[in-house]
Amino acid sequence: MAADPLSWSELEALVVERPERWGEDRSDGPTSAQARLRLFGQPESQVRVTLYRDHHAWCPYCQKVWLWLEERRIPYRVEKVTMFCYGEKEAWYKRLVPAGMLPALALDGQLVTESDRILEVLEQAFGSLGPGLADPAVLPLRRLERLLFRAWCQWLCVAHGGRGDAEAREQFRRWAAAMEQVLAASGGPFLLGTALSTADLVFVPYVERMNASLAYYKGYLLRQEHPAIERWFSALEARDTYRGTQSDFHTHCHDLPPQMGGCHANGSARQSQLALRIDTGPWPILDGPQADPETSEPRPAEAGAIALARVLRHRHTLLQRNPLGAAGFDPALRAALSRLALGTATAPPGGSAAGLRHLRDRISVPRDMPLHAARALRSALEATAAADPLSPGGQGEPIPQQHRRDQDPRPFLTNAPSV
Repeated sequence: MAADPLSWSELEALVVERPERWGEDRSDGPTSAQARLRLFGQPESQVRVTLYRDHHAWCPYCQKVWLWLEERRIPYRVEKVTMFCYGEKEAWYKRLVPAGMLPALALDGQLVTESDRILEVLEQAFGSLGPGLADPAVLPLRRLERLLFRAWCQWLCVAHGGRGDAEAREQFRRWAAAMEQVLAASGGPFLLGTALSTADLVFVPYVERMNASLAYYKGYLLRQEHPAIERWFSALEARDTYRGTQSDFHTHCHDLPPQMGGCHANGSARQSQLALRIDTGPWPILDGPQADPETSEPRPAEAGAIALARVLRHRHTLLQRNPLGAAGFDPALRAALSRLALGTATAPPGGSAAGLRHLRDRISVPRDMPLHAARALRSALEATAAADPLSPGGQGEPIPQQHRRDQDPRPFLTNAPSV
């Protein structure tokens, strides 16, 4: 027999420890999408840099600069801006950067735009991360990344027939194999040897998105197909800097279509199977002893607690924005969070599955929480929805394909009550 959901006060009591690294004020410690100030043990008077990046923590060009600052441990402030795909760009930012492009960076009050130019300016001011962008060892790698990117776009974003899809796949495989050859020649696990460098950061944003999108739309598991790239990802995932900026398959696969002008599934049995698992679980998306294609890192013990704390922080807005309405969604959400916190089956009200899955489909990594915390929350929401006594198959509103205005950050920007 299913247990009754916990009350909000009982759920709040379960979050007995609130480490600074779970919140927005963390200036030191592991990388976090919620941080607004990063000091790395230095006084705030040493901050010379302000990074303007997207609220959603999704922009690939922002990720490159964000990672560089984290790896070099340069003190900086963060100002968050809405990408057009998710909502209206802030007027103050359009006055600062009329074209609205992201990222932007202010160094000693001087504004710089375009991610590669930003990295060049940062290298001049603070020194490079390994060989710099203009180093003879890095320049051919930058060209390789653009060729790999082009092959990915040609396969993912162009509607092919069966033969055309196979040809585009082979073209992509050739450039992925070229990246593997570089990794093998370097002695690895990184592109220029055993140390992470700016060359790796050039590849990170889009290879991460390739890994997700090709699984979902093509049934192609990049890390299985290319072992050297798997080792490269694993080495990245051993670093808390990368894990703090890393997204997951679900977030990428549903944020890419409006950004890329569409993504085309090939309709194979493998593609359909993987897309279903990415959307509905269970997670990881492969069964048995196979390597997890999303991450090499095991689930940390605090994953569920982090997810619970993040939802409690924003619960009032989540309740109000749910299609069931605040009153209708309240007991259903408490049922899911009780399952998340206690691991016991809880009974949701009849007819709540659609509201639970609406939230399941709109968790964003790393904006809301890290990858494993998101998995824990999605799993609890899905299991609770499946226990709906009236409509266990109920589905949430479809995720938009032309935009992601359902992810508009504005309702979440007011100071949420502490819990």
